[in-house]
Parts: sequence; structure tokens; C-alpha cells
Amino acid sequence: MDAALRVFGRLATASDAEIDLGAAALAVAQIEHPTLVPDEHLHRLDGLATLSAADTGPPRRRLERLVSFLFDEQGFRGNADHYYDPRNSCLNDVLDRRLGIPITLSVLTIEVGRRVGLSIAGVGLPGHFIVAAEAGGERRYLDPFNGGATLSEDAAAEVASRAVGRPVRLESEHWTPCSKRQIVIRMLRNLKTSYAREQRWDRALAAVDRLLAVDPEAPTHFRDRGTVLVRLGRLHEGAAEWERYLSRSPAAQDAETFRQELRRVRQELGSRN
Repeated sequence: MDAALRVFGRLATASDAEIDLGAAALAVAQIEHPTLVPDEHLHRLDGLATLSAADTGPPRRRLERLVSFLFDEQGFRGNADHYYDPRNSCLNDVLDRRLGIPITLSVLTIEVGRRVGLSIAGVGLPGHFIVAAEAGGERRYLDPFNGGATLSEDAAAEVASRAVGRPVRLESEHWTPCSKRQIVIRMLRNLKTSYAREQRWDRALAAVDRLLAVDPEAPTHFRDRGTVLVRLGRLHEGAAEWERYLSRSPAAQDAETFRQELRRVRQELGSRN
């Protein structure tokens, strides 16, 4: 296991309180940027917090200052035009380009907010990611992808409905703050999807390997690893991963599809003998 992958092995066993979300997000970015030095970009988060902390008033005012600073003064915004660009999933690129997707802009907000003494957590809505900030005895939902706009629960449901392309009714569990580990898993899934869309299968494999390190009990990672390995032409390894997936999830909705794919790969391997 290489050094970068070992970071995710440690995440799998760490308590949530022990996880440095900024450092973990930068470890995700090392898939795209193998020579990235996380400490350099953690210092940039420190610098943003120092600039944002010009207002040291009560939490509500500090939160308003943070939102104005990040999204008005610094110009961080959602990259709606090129949503699946892998750089949108890399926190260092978000800092460089002022562009990102909901989850990386949320991580930015959480981490700069934490540095100025604000309690901000990620909230994973269907198809969209926002943050919940505790300030002045109330919880406010903010949408970092859309300029840090404050969302009512009805407005959040509308945002989620647009994201998934169908009406969404948000239930109580949708508002539960995400753990740091859950955020890292969601970031890796996003990056895996971006690489798959670009058919960059070697990078997609790196993302799946990290998912397996941090989330080893999810059978779908074995399924996806098998798919990526087959795309890379590593048919024996890919078939083994699909077998592992089917043995763990024999009644999965897509199980029959992958049984057929497994038969096809075995036939191709047999024809080579």
C-alpha cells in the first residue's frame, strides 16, 4: 500500500473527532495531484480565516461576515458550466480557481468557519450538498454552491428536486449532519464519477481503492472496482471483484446484470486459452 493510500487506511479506523477534514479533502486531491503538499494548502485555509476574522462579534455576525467574505469578496462559486471537471473535487484547485461543486465548497466553508470559531456541519441532501451553521441559538442552512444563500427547508427541497430531476420530499434523516468520514466518502464517489465520465480508468481505480480503504463494508465498491479493472483490460482481477460483489449482495437490484457481465468476461477469458 503506497503512502497516499495509507492515509485512507488510517481514516477507516480514526474516530470522527480525530479526522482533519481539510487534510482528508487534500488527500482526496492527491489522486489528481500526486505531488501535492497538503500543509501548503492548509496554510491557505488559515490565511482565509485570518482575513475573514476581521469581525469578531457574536456568532451570527461572524457567520454573515464569513459568507460575505468567501462568496462576495473572494468570489468562490459553483462551477455549473463544467460540473464534472475533476478539479472541482480537489480542494487545492478550488482554492486556486475559486470554483467547485457543492461538497468541496461546503468543505471550504466548514474549514474556514471552524478556524474562526463557528460550528458548521455538512448536510447531504439528495443530489446536492449544503451546510448547517449554528449561530445565535438557531440553525441556518446555507448553499455554498449558490453563493452561500440561506435556504428554508422548502427551498432546500426545491434545490434537491432540481438536482435529481424529480420531486423530492425531504425527511428528518436528510437533515442529519454528515460525519467527516461520510463527507470524504462522498467526495471520493464524486471524483470517481468524474474520472469514469472521462474514461480515465487508472484514476478511477485510485478513487475506488481509497473508497475501499475508508469504507470497506460497502459491496458496491467491489462492483465498481471490478468494472474499472475490466475497462483497464485486467479481466481476471475484474471478474474476481464482481464475484466478491455478487457473493455479498446476491439479491442486489443490479445483480443479474453483473452476472451476465461476469459470464461474458469468463467467455472472453476462455476464448484466449
